[in-house]
Parts: sequence; structure tokens; C-alpha cells
Amino acid sequence: MARWLVTGAGGMLAHDLLPRLTAAGHEVTALRRPDLDVTDAAACASAVDGHDVVANLAAWTAVDDAETHEADAFAVNAVGAANLASACARTGSRLVHVSTDYVFSGDATTPYAVDAPIAPRSAYGRTKAAGEWAVLAHCPSALVVRTAWLYGAGGSNFAATMARLAGERETLSVVDDQRGQPTWTGDLADALVRLVDTEAAGGLWHGTNGGETTWFGFARAIFEELGLDPERVTPTTTDAFPRPAARPAYSVLDHARWEEAGLEPLPDWRDALRRAAPTVLGTT
Repeated sequence: MARWLVTGAGGMLAHDLLPRLTAAGHEVTALRRPDLDVTDAAACASAVDGHDVVANLAAWTAVDDAETHEADAFAVNAVGAANLASACARTGSRLVHVSTDYVFSGDATTPYAVDAPIAPRSAYGRTKAAGEWAVLAHCPSALVVRTAWLYGAGGSNFAATMARLAGERETLSVVDDQRGQPTWTGDLADALVRLVDTEAAGGLWHGTNGGETTWFGFARAIFEELGLDPERVTPTTTDAFPRPAARPAYSVLDHARWEEAGLEPLPDWRDALRRAAPTVLGTT
């Protein structure tokens, strides 16, 4: 069994990853934000020492706040990632680094391949793109896994918000002009472990559930899982809900690398929601 270090252990993805690692018999060191300042290179080196695998889940994920605090987001998303990558390169530890669809411009019409040109349109996207570059520059064997539209039982997210609002409002207006892949943290956690266990080649991977929909379509599916009338959800546009940071209009990621490596990509998003509903939505 391997010795895993998980940074960002208080987050939503860690909520599903940690029990999977423990159940598999791995020795796990789980560090939350107060336990490890990833912007401190010496602290990162000390934390990584003695571990076989490092899962870097630490990130500044407040997308809108990053627009006015880009230096702070850069410190975590880029400098912190570089510090952990440097430490892993020194010790030979396998690094798994989680990135985002926001590194792309969002104006494509077909799924983004792992080697598609990046062109982030927000501060968050720029800092995560810098993190990708830093990780692979310092530690080429690292697994950099981009994900998107995450939801799970371990934190605030769109699915949980829709379930709450369903009990508070008769109708909900949800944007129908942003397209992506709702991704359950349970499936992503399984995928991260699978990449490590199979000794997958380093570089860029796309870790999102299969298929595609809009936020409107996702919301309607949530209502269906709750046994509610999906007609209560009505479509609207991104312009109706202006935000400081630009949202990608198209965030569908290609999974060809999984098939090329002989690995099963993550399941379809609708199947994932059905399996996630008991813990995320509180269904029985």
C-alpha cells in the first residue's frame, strides 16, 4: 500500500477521495489549509517527504473573488503548485494535480482535447493555467487532471443549491447558454486513484463525467431525481446573471486519452447524478 499526502483535505473532492484511500488500505496524511501553507516552499518540502503519492487538491476556487485578488489566487494556484511539484521531483513522489476547464476560452464547438491551446478569460483561469505549467515544468511525471462543474456531498455546489431552492421557490430560472459536464466528486476521486494505481503516463488528463448538458439541463435533472416537476425550471441567459468573472460558454472536455491508455473514462453525467443523489440531494 502507498503513503498518500492529500492537500486541501477540507474540500469537497477530498471528502470523497480520503475515505476511498483509507478503504483501500493506503496510509493517508490529510492536510487542510491551516495545516499546510502551500505558498511556503520549505513547508511543502517537509510535508511531501516520506510520501509515495501527493494529491494536490489545495486551490483558490473563488472564481469571482480572484478578479480582484489575482495575486492571492496566483500564490495558491501557481506558486503553491510549483512548490509541491518541486518537492515531488526531489523525492520521486507521484504528484496528482487537479486543474480546471477555465484554462480554455470556452468558445469551442467540439470537445477540448488535452493538447488544445489554452486561452483563459478570467483571473482564476490564468492562475490555474500557470499552475499547470509550473507542475509539468518542475515534475513532468505529474498527472494534471482538469475537471469541471464539480458537485458532491462535501461542500457547497450547484446541485445542493438547486435542491435547497426547490423547497423555497415555485420556479427557478437557470442559464441555458453555458454547456459542460456535471462531474460528481465520487467519480473523480475514483478516477484519480485509478490513474495512480495503473501507473498512467504523466501529463494532461481530462477528468469529467461523460456526455454534456447546460446548467438548465442539469437543474431539470436534479428536479427529476428529487421527484419534482422539472417544468418548474425555466431557461435564461448568462447576460441575465452578470458576474465579475467570465464563465466559459463551452466547457466540454475530450476523454480520448483514457481510451488510448486502455482505461475507462468517467461514466455519463446523468448516471453519475443518479448514483450521487442519495448523498448529495438527500434522496432515498
